[in-house]
Amino acid sequence: MIDRPAAEAAVRELLRAIGEDPDREGIRDTPRRIAEMYAEVFAGLHEDPAALLDVTFYDEHQEMVVLRDIHFESMCEHHLLPFYGLAHIGYIPSGRIVGISKLARAVEVLAQRPQVQERLTSQIADLLMARLRPVGVGVVIVAEHHCMTMRGIRKPGSQVVTSAMRGGFRDREATRLEFLALLDGRGRA
Repeated sequence: MIDRPAAEAAVRELLRAIGEDPDREGIRDTPRRIAEMYAEVFAGLHEDPAALLDVTFYDEHQEMVVLRDIHFESMCEHHLLPFYGLAHIGYIPSGRIVGISKLARAVEVLAQRPQVQERLTSQIADLLMARLRPVGVGVVIVAEHHCMTMRGIRKPGSQVVTSAMRGGFRDREATRLEFLALLDGRGRA
């Protein structure tokens, strides 16, 4: 769990470092608020996403299952600024299916850590391959990064698109194209 007193002390020092008085009325409670926020937005550091996929169900369904438009929010580990967008997951079961909400929850847990989008995309795909042992997995994430829109180059509306294809999604072009077609242009964040 987060060390709230240490986080609060660090925020007080940061406020001093930028030339602000941490005891000023308007920001006196900011260190506590920031510590509480970090406990919430980084909660995934203390959860095992694999455990979410422990309960599966036998089913002979061998066609593609797609869950799209999974909204997520994460924090860029380079600047501790938010990035957010939509994750899309597809998999072809090989005898076992999982509750659809568990897929969305796995995205949430992995996103609630200091992250980079590229790693998040791969982590989702690798987790599903390891736990569900499907024929294949496809993951596409489209996100907007505040580290690029509110600082630095300052290009609001710019989106980063990442994908991870595993098993049949990587090996079979027709499968990959079917997955991408099923996203139906919904990749916008």
